[in-house]
Amino acid sequence: MLIDSARITVRAGNGGNGCVSFRREKFVPHGGPNGGDGGRGGDVIFVVNPNLNTLLSLHSQSLVTAERGRNGLGSNKTGAGGRTVTVGVPPGTIVREAGSGETLGDLTEAGQQLVVAHGGRGGRGNARFATSTNRAPRRADDGQPGQKRILECELKLIADLGLVGLPNAGKSTLLSRISAARPKVADYPFTTLEPYLGVVKAPGDDYRTLVLADIPGLIEGAHEGAGLGAQFLRHIERCRALVHLVDLSTVDPPPEERVTTIRDELFAHSPSLAERRWLLVGTKMDAVLDRDQALIDLADVGSAFDVETHAISAVTGEGVVQLLHLLFELTGDEREDY
Repeated sequence: MLIDSARITVRAGNGGNGCVSFRREKFVPHGGPNGGDGGRGGDVIFVVNPNLNTLLSLHSQSLVTAERGRNGLGSNKTGAGGRTVTVGVPPGTIVREAGSGETLGDLTEAGQQLVVAHGGRGGRGNARFATSTNRAPRRADDGQPGQKRILECELKLIADLGLVGLPNAGKSTLLSRISAARPKVADYPFTTLEPYLGVVKAPGDDYRTLVLADIPGLIEGAHEGAGLGAQFLRHIERCRALVHLVDLSTVDPPPEERVTTIRDELFAHSPSLAERRWLLVGTKMDAVLDRDQALIDLADVGSAFDVETHAISAVTGEGVVQLLHLLFELTGDEREDY
């Protein structure tokens, strides 16, 4: 199950208190203050773990607390610092403060770290307050409290290409055909209830790969909450390009109307999505009754939107190898950040 949002409270460790202490040693005639400082409280740090793909680790815990710093000791000994707590998050995690909505970080790279709560500073011991006029201070500071925050975490999957289209357009079938991903495939709408990722290899090349995301079917009004689209549209925001699938075995409504519906939903959710590079792919050629007319209709839609088109059958494999070449051409070699 894909957990793509979580609310969590993080609390860094408090700083240790400073110490009030005086030097008392045999045969040492002059003592003096020697109270040490308190240790610093531990931080709470989010670290990107590429082996994670959901926010389940955050969803299952409501509070993360770091260790407090130890109090200072005599003989000018500083208290030990509190242990820092690290929490693994998947690539693509956006961290916001719940109250203000301020974005604290967008974690996309493996190993990237973000301190989400800073530990409190340790208090000063009485040795810090000794002066020429006050040689025996009995003052020490308390440690400062660590930060406490309520965080809203959101996951946006990182993929090179996003598969979009109306429900039952053949997205899951295509993904299972060209990658090792095994999303549920059935002959009814909304078979896919959560996004799936698949790694696709370039034909004849064992080194070039791209990541393909299968997004649950969109319908009209998806950006306003209709169907499942509003919940998962965010996952295609990071895609470098989009692959729009349209079922050619169905003529009602016309393909152009169906493509327009999806393009309008993408633009309503984020204007930048409608401007992203894309490819129009006609699917289910094995079930088409009039192949020539279906190809003409697909070409007409491509001309209307000024986009390249390609027809396939993921069931029989027709046109799939050629499609793979087009997908790698669509992504190009230059990486872009979204």
